[in-house]
Amino acid sequence: MAETAARPAGVPASGTVHWIGAGLSTGSGLAALCDAADRVRLWHRTEERAAQGLEALGLTGRAEPRAYTLQALTAELAPGDVVVSMLPAPEHAPLLAACVSRGAHFACSSYVSDAVLDQVPAATAAGVVVLTEAGLDPGIDHLFAHSLIARAREEIGADTAAEVSLTSYCGGIPAVPNDFRYRFSWAPAGVLNALRSPARYIEAGAETTAPRPWEVTRPHVVDGEPFEVYPNRDSLPFVDQYGLPPAWKPQTFVRGTLRLDGWLDAWQPVFEELRHGDDRRITALAQELAARYPTTDADRDRVVLAVSLDVSDGSDRTWSGRYLLDLEGDEEESAMARCVSRTLALGVRRILHDGLPPGLNRAAETAERSEDWLAELARDGVDFTLRTGGPS
Repeated sequence: MAETAARPAGVPASGTVHWIGAGLSTGSGLAALCDAADRVRLWHRTEERAAQGLEALGLTGRAEPRAYTLQALTAELAPGDVVVSMLPAPEHAPLLAACVSRGAHFACSSYVSDAVLDQVPAATAAGVVVLTEAGLDPGIDHLFAHSLIARAREEIGADTAAEVSLTSYCGGIPAVPNDFRYRFSWAPAGVLNALRSPARYIEAGAETTAPRPWEVTRPHVVDGEPFEVYPNRDSLPFVDQYGLPPAWKPQTFVRGTLRLDGWLDAWQPVFEELRHGDDRRITALAQELAARYPTTDADRDRVVLAVSLDVSDGSDRTWSGRYLLDLEGDEEESAMARCVSRTLALGVRRILHDGLPPGLNRAAETAERSEDWLAELARDGVDFTLRTGGPS
């Protein structure tokens, strides 16, 4: 009998964390790592900007400011260090390559890109942890979905033929609605380019593609409050990633974006630009919108994440579950920064304690891990509610 190849041993964590970027999603998670790590360095465009970021977070003297370039970071990396990337997704691959070359671990809140995936075999062989999708969306949404599916499996049975509806909608919205029905809680160019990307999902039991996702925007009520939602990216791979039993047939399976009621009408001029503008025009439009609708220190954001699962075996035996996260920012940090940075910090703490294996990891990979992470997030002040209905 052939022997199974042993998994490479992981590089022991050194206790040093390099947090790259101090943008809109950097918040109290960085403070949590200052408590958990032996040493933390915050890298930003200049050392002065990094120092200002630490001051704004009340972390002056608890982390070291650094001026970021990939070369400067690489020169300071030691085996077992943890690099946390808050940079745009296209910059993750070269950063991961530097980590692999130095035996340093890597963490981010973004989806796994092909460029990152290509480097996973080398990272695994080097004993390097690659933690991805450990933020809000993706991140907490995955935790909710894994938890709901596991609960439904226990009640309905994984081998029972059943029809399933799963929806997962998340949005960063203004706590006090404005005429634009939105304020940018992440890079405007990223928001617009996400709208330009086709969305794949399951509706009425069939795979469906929306070339322009906003054109299939629909009403969606969450806890009695009206919102608007539309599909985002490609939902189909998550049927398997979430561990949906083969005997369960998805009638609806949508991962998408949530917006304030009235958003579709307010954004019609933007959609006209998206239909006809080239890349240069869309880049300029992003800058114009950011200037026209700036986020000020007085503004408060709100994050709403609603994940729902309904399972029916066709004989009036049903199960349903709902997770709802609804948080507002305060004067200390935005709701978006709280959710993203605290989830990411939770994952980095796992790396610091050598609790994740080498190679690719996501925040949620099993129901057991999801329940563990959700319990810790609740203790960390990321509040959410769960409602379930047993079989009937």
